[in-house]
Amino acid sequence: VVVVVATIAFTQKPKSAEAVVGGTAVFEAETDKANVKVKWQRSGTDIAVSNKYLIKSEGKKHSLMVKNVSKEDNAVYNVVAGTAKEKFELKVKESAVSPPAGVLGSNPNPACQTSQPHLGRSPTPQIETAEVAAPAAPADVKPEGTPEVTNVNQADKPQDLIGLFLEKPSNGEVNVGGDIIFVAKVAGINLIKKPTAKWFKGKWMDLSSKVGKHLQLKEIYDRNTKVYTFEMCVIKAKTNYAGSYRCEVTSKDKFDSCNFELAVQEASTSEEMDIRAAFRRTGGADGSEEAGELDFSALLKKRNNEKEVKQEISEPDIDVWDLLRQAPPSEYEKIAFQYGITDLRGMLKRLKKMKKEQKKSEAFLKKLDPAYQVDKGQKIKLVVEVTNPDAQVKWLKNGQEVQVSGRTYIFENVGNKRILTINHCSLADDAAYQCVIGEEKCFTELFVKEPPILVTRPLEDQVVVIGDRVEFECEVSEEGAHVKWEKDGVELTREETFKYRFKTDGKKHYLIINETTKEDTGFYMVKTNGGESVAELIVQEKGLEIYQSIADLTLKAREQAVFKCEVSDENVKGIWLKNGVPVVPNKRIKITHIGSRIHKLTIDDVKSEDEGDYSFIPEGYALNLSAKLNFLDVKIDFVPRQEPPKIHLDCMSRSLDTIIVVAGNKLRLDVPISGDPAPTVTWAKVNKVFLYLKVINELGLTHKIFRNLDMLTETEGRIHVESSKEHSVFTIEGAERADEGVYTVVVQNPAGQDKADITIKVVDVPDPPEAPKISNIGEDFCTVKWEPPKFDGGLLIQGYILERKKKKSYRWMRLNYDILTDLSFEAKKMIEGVVYEMRVYAVNAIGMSRPSACSGPFMPIAPTSEPTNLAVDDVSDSTVTLKWRPPERLGPAGVNGYIVEYCKEGTEEWIQAHQGLLDRNSIFIRDLATGNKLHFRVRAVNIAGPSAPATMAQPVNIREIVQRPKIWMPRYLRQKLIRKVGDMINIVIPFQVRDPPTSSWVKEDINIYKKNIYIPITYAQSLHVVRSDVDKEGEHTVWLHFLSGTETLFSSMQVYNKPGPPMSIKITDAWGFNVALEWTPPKDDGNAEITGYTIQKADKKTMDWYTVYEHCRRTNCCVSDLIMGNEYFFRIFTENLCGLSQEPTATKKSVYIQKTGTLYKPPTYQEHDFTEAPKFTHPLVNRSVVAGYNVAFSCSVRGSPKPKIMWLKNKMDLSGNPKYRMFTNQGVLTLEIRKPSPFDGGVYTCKAMNDHGEAECECKLDIRVPQ
Repeated sequence: VVVVVATIAFTQKPKSAEAVVGGTAVFEAETDKANVKVKWQRSGTDIAVSNKYLIKSEGKKHSLMVKNVSKEDNAVYNVVAGTAKEKFELKVKESAVSPPAGVLGSNPNPACQTSQPHLGRSPTPQIETAEVAAPAAPADVKPEGTPEVTNVNQADKPQDLIGLFLEKPSNGEVNVGGDIIFVAKVAGINLIKKPTAKWFKGKWMDLSSKVGKHLQLKEIYDRNTKVYTFEMCVIKAKTNYAGSYRCEVTSKDKFDSCNFELAVQEASTSEEMDIRAAFRRTGGADGSEEAGELDFSALLKKRNNEKEVKQEISEPDIDVWDLLRQAPPSEYEKIAFQYGITDLRGMLKRLKKMKKEQKKSEAFLKKLDPAYQVDKGQKIKLVVEVTNPDAQVKWLKNGQEVQVSGRTYIFENVGNKRILTINHCSLADDAAYQCVIGEEKCFTELFVKEPPILVTRPLEDQVVVIGDRVEFECEVSEEGAHVKWEKDGVELTREETFKYRFKTDGKKHYLIINETTKEDTGFYMVKTNGGESVAELIVQEKGLEIYQSIADLTLKAREQAVFKCEVSDENVKGIWLKNGVPVVPNKRIKITHIGSRIHKLTIDDVKSEDEGDYSFIPEGYALNLSAKLNFLDVKIDFVPRQEPPKIHLDCMSRSLDTIIVVAGNKLRLDVPISGDPAPTVTWAKVNKVFLYLKVINELGLTHKIFRNLDMLTETEGRIHVESSKEHSVFTIEGAERADEGVYTVVVQNPAGQDKADITIKVVDVPDPPEAPKISNIGEDFCTVKWEPPKFDGGLLIQGYILERKKKKSYRWMRLNYDILTDLSFEAKKMIEGVVYEMRVYAVNAIGMSRPSACSGPFMPIAPTSEPTNLAVDDVSDSTVTLKWRPPERLGPAGVNGYIVEYCKEGTEEWIQAHQGLLDRNSIFIRDLATGNKLHFRVRAVNIAGPSAPATMAQPVNIREIVQRPKIWMPRYLRQKLIRKVGDMINIVIPFQVRDPPTSSWVKEDINIYKKNIYIPITYAQSLHVVRSDVDKEGEHTVWLHFLSGTETLFSSMQVYNKPGPPMSIKITDAWGFNVALEWTPPKDDGNAEITGYTIQKADKKTMDWYTVYEHCRRTNCCVSDLIMGNEYFFRIFTENLCGLSQEPTATKKSVYIQKTGTLYKPPTYQEHDFTEAPKFTHPLVNRSVVAGYNVAFSCSVRGSPKPKIMWLKNKMDLSGNPKYRMFTNQGVLTLEIRKPSPFDGGVYTCKAMNDHGEAECECKLDIRVPQ
């Protein structure tokens, strides 16, 4: 197989040129070959034929013409032919004469026509609202009805090359009722994604929702210059349109914005009233000014007529509130902008009151909920209750009536209930539904939740040639699923050149690449919300393969010569040469190539002048196929009648002559013979008679034939003999390996006989090698080894070709493009965790063998990294405990287990410390020799083998480690221990030591080990106090005596009791209904702080005690609301941590509340003011949700009067936005976001306001996109 790559070069290169704006530039190039495909590029982008660019190709000459040159054409250009590429530049200069300032553009929309000069950044003030410009109006003629617009000239400003804008909208002025256009231009040549433009008024008002009667937005794309033009057209401007505007342009991760102003001026009076004309005299016959009378009615009639005309011109009155009442909430903001309503909040309040006045539904007892949600494939029921059991209902879906379907939609009537059942919900059922009874309706929305989409059939690797069409195919689990295609991590989109095409057929998704180039090589990925698949595309240089070359011929006069060759490309043409001169066809010489890959040169009646060297050269390729035609001159000599037979072979000797034939080709042995009389010809194979013909033909030749019966059944019609007077031709059609051997031809007549042996060797492609073996498998590589084939096809094996594929795929990918001469190969660039198979071809001079059997499936995977944090947990005289952490890198195969080995210091013999694999991260090793120093190491094992070992820096000495005792002081003992008198105390102090210690408890140098204290000797030391008395209070010391030393602990204890009563109590004053008391603190506070006092009173008549004050912290109080004419006693209890004192202190004498003669005047109380500023009692909480699922924020607020609520997103008001629903119930505020997308993420603020102030709270919403 011969692979040839075409080489093309430029004999004339295009030169850089300069052009003037509006002029024409021409570039010319010439190639060394004719009819070569040439591409022209501008800044790396292919140029297509258009009104601006004209491309011509005539033979070897090629030209590019750039018409109407502009500043944007100032760039670097390329011309590409095959692998040759030349660069040149076009430099654009400003023209000497500028166009007139009054040139206007034409707008395809009549409503947007304006006479305003261009408001952009271009030096020429021309509005480019369409691709074709209108003819310019004269400078002194102003079109009728054209508003006066101030020209804002931007020619003197330097061009801003930073950002996305080529041309920014500029400030403008317009009269009331006039039109104006603002233009922004963006260069799209360097943008990955199509830019989008948004127009805003002020800081936040998006004008895309205001498009209508007075505002239009337009977008134009010029494919030649790759420039996007965005226009905003203001029609019949009003005074409230004046203000600041902003244009924002976004393209993927790039962003740019610019601000501009619009000024709207009052229009001047079109004509002034001619007062003198109004007061002209009428009725004068002589025509003098004094003749006739003054006509005052004419003036009045004129004014009345003007008013009538204005009323006729004015629009009919429209009830905006009726229009708002009937419109959906999403249209409120648009209607308000159209009719000049600026107070949106007041408008919504009025609409809310108007809707509250609507009557209660007469047809429905229970309506549909606002929204329902169901999983895809599940069933849902929509239920309403009607007042009339006999009422007929009608169900609508997106405004269309739902028809009964036994499989999908089922209608049910159960009493007052009307039920719509939807079976096997699909994405098509995600819609708005209505239930209609007469003229009444109730609405709801059904949201169908889609399950994760899985990739059921992955992508397959492909190897193609430049210019081929590539089609990636995958299959997902659901029809109609949304998938995303990526190349090397970058998302693919449908470009203007339609290089990538996306096709969907049910569950199958296709990515189609037309005319692949070398840049298309890479990894392509398809992603769904539940899976992904990766495939590799390799694009090779296109070459020409020669399947059959032309062969040398030796012919005699009047015979036919046929030169034939076969190439891989059907469209390749070529020329035939004889001795370097092109062959001219005629009646005797024919050249054929009819829609196939075979090229033929046929020469009938060969003559001696036809002898020479013949060549075939494919067009466009550096290739020359040649062969030689030898002319055999036949001389006629006189032969006597009795001439012995003779075989005339090329070799003079009669030894074996070997003839090589390719298996499957035709073998033709033409043996010249002579003899008189005509000899008998016998063909035979050694040890087997093949053919012996004996036939008397027209020439008088005698032939005999004998056939082996077995061979006859196998080769019937494949082997035959053709004989003439001077030749015997032995032919084998489609030579096979069994035809190889020594053939003998024998000619005999009465005058004698002659014999010759001919050796025929049949060569073929080699047998397929044995299945290759895989070894040394790594993370993304492996080593492939194989053995030579058993049969080499009769020729030397030149090398091998290796292919691989994924286990579940059917597409094989070639790994080597140069033939391998070794019997092993290291395959790389495989995906870890994917199962692969390998196969190998053997190649000799004939061609490639059939593929070998597939190797065993294998997975490229690397061992894990070494375990981490290997450490000794415990060691004794004969044991050691080791612990470690899993490896940092596990890989797709994970960890099957661990191997722990140890080695004595000074030796290199590693001994495994266990049998099999460990499935845990620790090990306890026994029966070790005391005093040895051992090295330990741990390996992680997976399917790829053991990892690198984790070792310790120092050896481990197998000897028990003597440690000091460890004592853990409980946290509650580090502070003062407070207990009540009489309570049981149990103090536990844990410690750790090998030998049991002795202990003692000491309080202030006195051992308190008595009958009411128990000290056990355990590993958890405890002090058990049967009864806590005051004598236990103080500093305690715990002594623990070990063999290795003594440890001490310190603790403090406080014992408290009930306090005593106050020392004394006295009545300091009594007036009206009040008594003032004072007392002194108690002498005994119960060893705890006094927390307060309890004051009680008792009527002398009943002596029933009632509590007046509790927890009084002062030592005085005033008892009020006593009854006149009664006598009272008072007593006081002391209170501390333990409780009230057991005995109170009481007054010795009673107090009499005297009666007075004055009238009781009840006190006046000022009414309490319940008003307060808003305050959030429960704030908003940050949320993180998955895109596509509804989310709701809730908070609670209080305030009087009831506050007004406003929801904000990133400081922008959400009122009137249909995507957001807001509820208020008993002070609980709720904001619901339907099907949020990543753009809905941000900071949400709830703001409450009333006359006394305002409050706000905020939270952050994070939207997660499912992977």
